[in-house]
Amino acid sequence: MDQERRKTIVKEIEHWQRTKLLPEQYCDFLLNLYLEEGESRKPASFAGRAAVVVKEASAKQWLLTFGIFSLICFIVLYFNVFHPVLQIAVSVTGVYTLLILGQKYRIRSESAGLGLIGAGMLLMLGAGLYMLQLHELQAWGWKAGLLSACALAWVAFGIGARIPLLHLCGWLASFLVYAWLLANKTNAPAWYEIQLYWVPLSFVFGWFSWFVQRWTKPAASMLFAAGALAWFMPELYAALFADAAGGIQLQLIVKIIAGGALLFSLRKQWIAWVA
Repeated sequence: MDQERRKTIVKEIEHWQRTKLLPEQYCDFLLNLYLEEGESRKPASFAGRAAVVVKEASAKQWLLTFGIFSLICFIVLYFNVFHPVLQIAVSVTGVYTLLILGQKYRIRSESAGLGLIGAGMLLMLGAGLYMLQLHELQAWGWKAGLLSACALAWVAFGIGARIPLLHLCGWLASFLVYAWLLANKTNAPAWYEIQLYWVPLSFVFGWFSWFVQRWTKPAASMLFAAGALAWFMPELYAALFADAAGGIQLQLIVKIIAGGALLFSLRKQWIAWVA
């Protein structure tokens, strides 16, 4: 049998064994058929594969691993005494490294890659909040600016890396910044003013969904979802920021009926944008 074909079959059987698609004894039997004499099997479990990697690691790899671990410990322990510029540089480097590793590992494992990318985005937000607290920059404007930068990065990276959920999280973060801005710049707005703050935004996102659907359906879907969320944001804003509990239930019922009717009447158009 051709060597490349045999290796492909062995990898497929090992995948069946890892994912429990076939019983263990069947996989062992098939592997014994396709493995050549003297060829060793790779462990199916993560712990087994990790043990093989550790066993086969060279002295240079051990030294590099301990060096990187020591550097991380040093940065964590002495981060507070670094100059602010160095703190920002270290944070940006950490985020960039996680994003690069995430994109690299997505080729092998989508879940592992997305986990690293998610960790990088959370590090961006967490490190920013920590530095604001460390330097006593507690005004709402600083936090709003940080969240705006994170939202922009999440939207841009989500579109570029084709991660729809991250793209949507960026728009949700931008909604929070907008709500925060309204809460600090307006004084007891009436219910119709709150509607005017948010409802036009819903139609803007709907228009953008139509505009970009010819180039990218995933981005159009997330823009459409963000527009749908913006449709209901006035009620959420009134409950959280405006302290206006009266009438929210009635407004929400009216919005659900109106939104449902609008979606039904335009279903042929918007389904083509997002499908």
